[in-house]
Amino acid sequence: MANKHTLEELNKCSREELITFILMMQGQLDSLNENIEMLIEQVRIANNYRFGKHTEKLSSIDGQLSFFDEADAAFDETAEEPTEDEVLPAKKSTKKKGQRELDLKNFPEEIIPPYTVSEEELDAFYGKNNWRRLPDETYKRLRHEPESWTVELHTVEVYVGKDGDHQDEFMRGNRPKDLLKNSIVTPSLLASILNVKYVNSSALNRIEQEFERNSVNISKQTMSNWIVLCANKYFTAFVERMKQELLKLHVTQADETPTQVIGDSDHPNSKCWMWVHRSGELYKERPVVVYEYHKGRDHKIPLEFYKDYKGVLVTDGLQQYHLVAKLLPNVTNVNCWAHARRDFSDAVKAADKKNPESVRQSVAYQALQKIAVFYNADTELKELESAERLQIRQKEIKPLVEDFFVWVKKQVAECAVPPKSKTAQGLNYIINQEVYLKAFLKDGDIPIDNSASERAIRTFCLGKKNWMFHNTAKGANASALVYSISETAKLNNLRPYNYFKYILTELPKHCDEKGNIEPAKLDYLMPWSDQLPEECRKPRRL
Repeated sequence: MANKHTLEELNKCSREELITFILMMQGQLDSLNENIEMLIEQVRIANNYRFGKHTEKLSSIDGQLSFFDEADAAFDETAEEPTEDEVLPAKKSTKKKGQRELDLKNFPEEIIPPYTVSEEELDAFYGKNNWRRLPDETYKRLRHEPESWTVELHTVEVYVGKDGDHQDEFMRGNRPKDLLKNSIVTPSLLASILNVKYVNSSALNRIEQEFERNSVNISKQTMSNWIVLCANKYFTAFVERMKQELLKLHVTQADETPTQVIGDSDHPNSKCWMWVHRSGELYKERPVVVYEYHKGRDHKIPLEFYKDYKGVLVTDGLQQYHLVAKLLPNVTNVNCWAHARRDFSDAVKAADKKNPESVRQSVAYQALQKIAVFYNADTELKELESAERLQIRQKEIKPLVEDFFVWVKKQVAECAVPPKSKTAQGLNYIINQEVYLKAFLKDGDIPIDNSASERAIRTFCLGKKNWMFHNTAKGANASALVYSISETAKLNNLRPYNYFKYILTELPKHCDEKGNIEPAKLDYLMPWSDQLPEECRKPRRL
């Protein structure tokens, strides 16, 4: 810290010493102003994360800017008055004729006795036989019975030998295997619990309360036991078979999110992690999602998962993934453009909205504009075949990306933004990740971002807001297995409840005497199998 000088000491200073003091003070003031601007930016970003829209799309950010515009910011006296057709909304399109019939055609029908008119009523109203019958009117209503409970009473025939070689030996009817020995749980009951908890993100205590309202007393502890025991017993081999299929693909994607596991934490606030691995977004057939729970976030976790993998791994810019690619020569790591634009998005949303034109002139906004041009162009290619997509990327998108990197490096060289700002962080991130961000231009199967992984893990993120934490690592592992199946089922257009019910009926048949299941025998049960019952499939809307 600089020494303080008295007025008398300053009066004795030479002209050169005073100039030196002023320049030193100017440098300190510049540094102070820079730190203040950075703090203001951080506060605005924090407020935006708390109260604003969590979006990075330029169109949405533009909408937020225009919301704060002053009246004269958009004033243009030369603009033409809009016509009536432009101002008034168009008539709401009517529903396609016959669409309700198509929507309801897959449901069972119950014919309700007709609503009749007696002859006495007809004669009294029209006169004796002064009427004739017209075609009946019919209409449909959809009935729903949310909770239907049935007690299954199973009977097993039992015989015993009276004499001879098998005297006093018992023989019983060939009863189906139970999910759990001496338990009342059935495939349909457990499927219902899994569907409500893992697909609809409801907590077990809410399920328990709903059961109680229907006079069914099943505690959340009992349901938790069923989930953990059945997941470990039946779903471990099942998800292992899914993982085998995933690692055959040329492109995979990965992400991770923090969670709390009380029994597996070193201290109350320590984080554990739920990892998700999925098939590349551009593969339309056999989409696969595999969850894994781990206590940490070390590179050894993805290193173990991908140790035998040969292909491309799409992720965010986490250093752990880069290290995996360095240690596994057959793995190529590719980064996500959605993450690359995030710092610029934060900078724009944290800017002073009172001067939107100034925001639009900022480096961060220009960066978002340039990214949006090739980002949106690549999004249009999703439905194309890989070879055609690559051809267009090379011809049309690659020049835009190359120009963008030239522009980014120019901004850094010219020190166009404060070095500690969000914009500077974004520029440096893009330069540091250049090789990883350009990789999608060389392979038509690589998606431009890792958003598909974030979508795959979103259901878990919604769920953990309801139940906050897991009690044990066993529970977290069980959840990972169930989420793997439910998320993969949804991507394959299956109805999760029906699918859980079906596989929970079939999987006990594959347990050997030691309770083991051979993954290779489960192909007909996989979410993409064409052997699944039709009731497992989501009806296609015509």
